[in-house]
Amino acid sequence: MDELELLKKDWQSNTAQDEPRLSSKDIYPMLLKKSSSIVKTLFYISVAELLFWVIINSIPYFSSEQYRLDLEAMYGNDSILLGVTIFSYAVVLAFVYLLYKSYKSISVTDNAKRLMESILKTRKIIKYYVIYNLVMAFLSMAFGLYYMIYENPEISQQFAKFSNKQMFFAMALMLLATAAFVLVFWIFYRIIYGILLRRLNRNYKELKKLEV
Repeated sequence: MDELELLKKDWQSNTAQDEPRLSSKDIYPMLLKKSSSIVKTLFYISVAELLFWVIINSIPYFSSEQYRLDLEAMYGNDSILLGVTIFSYAVVLAFVYLLYKSYKSISVTDNAKRLMESILKTRKIIKYYVIYNLVMAFLSMAFGLYYMIYENPEISQQFAKFSNKQMFFAMALMLLATAAFVLVFWIFYRIIYGILLRRLNRNYKELKKLEV
């Protein structure tokens, strides 16, 4: 049991009638400290995730000429590829910046109402970011499969020989693969961000209970 839980237990206890009970003003700094720590952790995770994707995408791009040619062929030309890459990183950087602002806002607030508003805002930022990444994961997988089937000569020739039944099973398999790909991303965000968001949500509920 952490320090905040001990304080809450003491605050709510009626056993020590001869001692003054802790007020909401005593509990609030602990909620502020925990909320600030959670948002700070979310910020660090988002930075680590950004660096991870930059490394994952950069290594094959700069080490394999064939990989670069395949990407350029998939997107039509290198200008479109560059635009998509810049857009993707811009969204992640914007998310990192918004989280940093939330952390700074929570760190300097001395008002419970503003703290609750900051917590709600942080939850929305995470929610929209996760939705964005899941949509991008689905589109990336779908676009990659489309290119593989219709633009890759060897694979497109194989598909041209399929019967209707074989085509149905092939499409069903690709849909399952896409769903599994998106599911892996969802589980990742559910575990990493979900745990911290639940803690942040508990802090929000505790602030409401304090009626401050």
